[in-house]
Amino acid sequence: MRLTRIIKFTLPVLFLTWCSGCKKDGAKPQADIFYTISLDGYTVTFTNQTTGAATYKWDFGDGATSTDESPTHTYPGKGKYVPTLYATTASGVTDEGSTVIHISKSSAVKLDDNTLSDWDTVTHNVVLATGPDGGNFIKAKFDYNSTNVFFYFEMNSTVANGDIFDWYLDTDNNPATGFLNSSFAGGGYDILLEGAMLQDWLDPFFFSGADQNSFSWSQQTISEFYQIGTVVQDGGVLKFEGSFKRSKLKGLTGTGLRLGVTATKSDWSVTLGTFPDQGTAFYLDMTD
Repeated sequence: MRLTRIIKFTLPVLFLTWCSGCKKDGAKPQADIFYTISLDGYTVTFTNQTTGAATYKWDFGDGATSTDESPTHTYPGKGKYVPTLYATTASGVTDEGSTVIHISKSSAVKLDDNTLSDWDTVTHNVVLATGPDGGNFIKAKFDYNSTNVFFYFEMNSTVANGDIFDWYLDTDNNPATGFLNSSFAGGGYDILLEGAMLQDWLDPFFFSGADQNSFSWSQQTISEFYQIGTVVQDGGVLKFEGSFKRSKLKGLTGTGLRLGVTATKSDWSVTLGTFPDQGTAFYLDMTD
């Protein structure tokens, strides 16, 4: 009998995988297979801590192999892979240990690195707010991975201004459901996020109702659904990044997201800007 613990994972963190062979081959000793896996995008580092083996062979599950003790392997793209380690003792006994890796789209964006330079690698989903309704918005960028939707903004503002943001999110990409907002045409908006998010305030609301004449925004209690990363004041230009947890907000686990954002003065007296320009919405394709 062979026992194998199989762990599904999609985050770039360390997970433990082990397999202990139980078959007997006379009195010959067997290897005790033990290794850890670290995932960074499509690249996986296998750290081998097996004892009792003389040689190793890795089958990465995509047609590639290695005889290195602790190899690093880059997979060709997203998908499910089953890497297997074959460990052979000096007396010729071979045992094996497998796990399952699920690789989805990666992102170079990191919110805990105290820099915005990682956004330089994001060349898609970049939008300039150059229209008449852009107001204090200058530029926005978006990216995503299996866990988060990332956002980056440049604005003519400061943190001290306490600008209030209203995010309208059409998470099912169906204009027949949700709120029809004339400022952001083409979507039926299922989620409203409202607050001074740079000052630790952003409230989630879900659309509730049968039609546009009988509906309400139902406030939700959802912990840690968003995060603000690095914030930089560059003269009169405010630059900041953040993310939404895809598993925390209804519908964000889908294959696309339509959105629009407005910025309002902290006392609600003036609309400062609209992203993108009024009458349009931004669509983030998340089919990868």
